[in-house]
Amino acid sequence: MIRVRFVSSDGDSRDVEAEAGAILLEVAQNDGQPLEGTCEGQMSCSTCHVIVAPEDFARLPRASEEEEDMLDLAIGAARTSRLACQIVLSPELDGLTVRMPPEHRDMQGR
Repeated sequence: MIRVRFVSSDGDSRDVEAEAGAILLEVAQNDGQPLEGTCEGQMSCSTCHVIVAPEDFARLPRASEEEEDMLDLAIGAARTSRLACQIVLSPELDGLTVRMPPEHRDMQGR
């Protein structure tokens, strides 16, 4: 199992476990985190934007140019921002900490 810590925009944290190979977006949504994922992982929106803890960022594979373009549209993007739909959990990512951005865009109008 891979441990992931989700930190809300107000600082509350919650630890969850997921199988290796799981997509971070799905793990977050299953845990009730406020990530919309409007495009369902097709990398055509930025509604699953998370901010990876600086100490964990280097453990992630490099973002593709397409992901970088989508991050340019994300509200509150930071140097360590990534799209949760592009993070596949692996044993190397055990203990990953991600923070929810302070604002998010609700593309579905909820």
